[in-house]
Amino acid sequence: MGTPHPELRAVLPENLEVIDRSTVNAWHDDRVRSAIEATGRDKILIAGVSLEVCAAFPAIAATAAGHTAYVAVDASGTFSATKRETGLLRLRQAGVIVSDYASLAVEILADNAHPIAPELYADLDMPFATLVGQLAAVRG
Repeated sequence: MGTPHPELRAVLPENLEVIDRSTVNAWHDDRVRSAIEATGRDKILIAGVSLEVCAAFPAIAATAAGHTAYVAVDASGTFSATKRETGLLRLRQAGVIVSDYASLAVEILADNAHPIAPELYADLDMPFATLVGQLAAVRG
């Protein structure tokens, strides 16, 4: 895996352990699963280099283990339209929630009055995010 990109490293805690693994399914690596379960959270947001493997396999396994797994489809890559479609089918069949990264970020935010809302919407860099920010400024 190597070193995370500087932009990612900049927002992560300095002491965060980077887990370099060889398992195809991240959920099957005891260190990864233990780190996720140590958070005490039941909801897991997943994205991967390939939707149909890197995101789908751990999301399906986490769902089977009783967690609620969300996959950010547009934050995950793929290598063909067929792989993308079959990956989405597998995710849906397994009960994984599929969405886009912006909708998931807004769902996590939950309240447009939250102090980080303006920064979040600016980072989303999407037309609806600009509109929400403008509406919030008018109300402000």
